[in-house]
This record gives sequence, structure tokens and C-alpha cells, in this order.
Amino acid sequence: MIDPPPTGVNPGRRQGKAIWADGLLKNNPIAVQMLGICSALAVTTRLENALVMGAALIFVCVGTNLMVSLLRSAMPRRIRMITEVAIIATFVIVFDLLLKAYHYPMSKQLGPYVGLIITNCIVMGRAEAFAMGHRPIPAILDGVANGLGYAFVLAAIGAVRELLGKGELLGVTVLAPQWYTPNHLMILAPGAFFALGAFIAIINALWPTAREETP
Repeated sequence: MIDPPPTGVNPGRRQGKAIWADGLLKNNPIAVQMLGICSALAVTTRLENALVMGAALIFVCVGTNLMVSLLRSAMPRRIRMITEVAIIATFVIVFDLLLKAYHYPMSKQLGPYVGLIITNCIVMGRAEAFAMGHRPIPAILDGVANGLGYAFVLAAIGAVRELLGKGELLGVTVLAPQWYTPNHLMILAPGAFFALGAFIAIINALWPTAREETP
């Protein structure tokens, strides 16, 4: 929830800053809310995969937030969630078709995970919690911020796993095999858990999201 602005502060600018801070850090979809964990574990064996999956979620989240915001006053409450799922599915199908048309090998690598964005709690949560109650511009900003927050975590995990597991980044050798032995555990399922757990621990150590209130 965004607090009302103090006197003398531009409400739109302050709201925009709050939206960015909330989506990227304070309420990061993966590091704080623990949403989208399946894709974070499954598609981060390579940095390129993580970047494409992040782009997919940004596209779907922004498009969904925009459409839900535009239709919020005309959307009957009793079919609200069905309508939101239909909107999400439309944008997911569009991205999946574009990916198959222009980067088919990547589409094969990501497999069903692009399609599973339809059931991703991040997209539905932002549509329901934010876009339904805000105008299009803030709704778009919220979609971009949360999508970038998700993509940032995926890219960080993908970079660590590819670098330590293969000694490469984006297919380019960084850690020479003459002195570095790739840790293949990092590109297996346990490596995903280790990398994600370490990342969440670092985020929460640097920027605590909750503090105990002292009486």
C-alpha cells in the first residue's frame, strides 16, 4: 500500500518511486514474496534462458496490468478472475508464438515454462492487487517493476549457475578449464536450490524486509 504524499511532494512522482522500490526490492516477487519459485529453479541453468524468461514475464505482466486497469470498471465482479486469466493467457500465447517464430531453439529449451506463466501467482497477484484499483500508467509501472524484480533474480541465479557450473556466461568461456574445474552440481536441481537460498539470504541480510517491533 502506498502512503499519501506529504505536503509539497508531487503525488505522481512519489507514487512512481514507491512502485519501483516495491517491485524491485521491498516486495520483490521471488526474494521477498517467494512467488515464481518453480521457474526460478527450472530455467536458470543458463543466463540466456533466465533473461528470456524474465522478458516473458515482463511482457505478460505489463500487458495484463494495462488491460485489467482499462477494463476494471466494466469487468463484472463475479467473472473478474476468469477474465483476468483469459487476459493473462492471451499475452502468454502471443509471447510464446513470437518466441517460436524468432528464436525456436530457445522455445524448445524453455519448454512448458513460458506457458506456465498463465498460472504464475506474480501476474495474477499484481492484476488483482494493483491493476484493479489503479489507472493505466501506474498499472504499467507496477508491471514493469515487478517483472524487472523477477527478471533480476532469475538473471542473478542464472549467471551464478552457468558461471560455476560451466565456467561460461552467455556461452562465452570466462573461467578457463586450465585452472577451473566446472562444478556440475550447480547446473543440476540441487544447485538451483543452493543459489536461490544464498541469494535470498543475501537480500534479506542487506535489506531486511521485516523487523520485530519492540514494545
